[in-house]
Amino acid sequence: MLNRTLLAVVAGILFGAGLAISDMINPARVLAFLDVAGAWDPTLAFVMGGALIPSAAAYLIKNRMAAPVLEKRFHVPTNRTIDTPLIAGAVIFGLGWGLVGLCPGPAVAALVTLKWQAIVFVIAMIAGMAAYRYMPERQVKVAA
Repeated sequence: MLNRTLLAVVAGILFGAGLAISDMINPARVLAFLDVAGAWDPTLAFVMGGALIPSAAAYLIKNRMAAPVLEKRFHVPTNRTIDTPLIAGAVIFGLGWGLVGLCPGPAVAALVTLKWQAIVFVIAMIAGMAAYRYMPERQVKVAA
């Protein structure tokens, strides 16, 4: 258990450091990327493109392994259905990202800056997750 927790902490710190070094915790950087008709900043495209390299390598390694090092089996999503909840979630995510320039990972990493915008975003994100978790419709679906 300690190994998994330690590895999760190290991975989180590495991810957060990558976001900070690439300046992806700066909402202005993200908003400039989304401003294709104005002062467009392609930096985020390079960050996303760079993320594809370790992701592709991880999938190649996964295909050669029976199980992960610290888990009994791989947890790779198998559902490939594009449905209304998926589209609605993507639209909500995109609108929020476009309005404030933050998404969950960079927002959590941005907490180290102690800027009020990041703090308000993370509080609202946690409130939204809690509200979703305790929605009566969701409880019925989970129980079924």
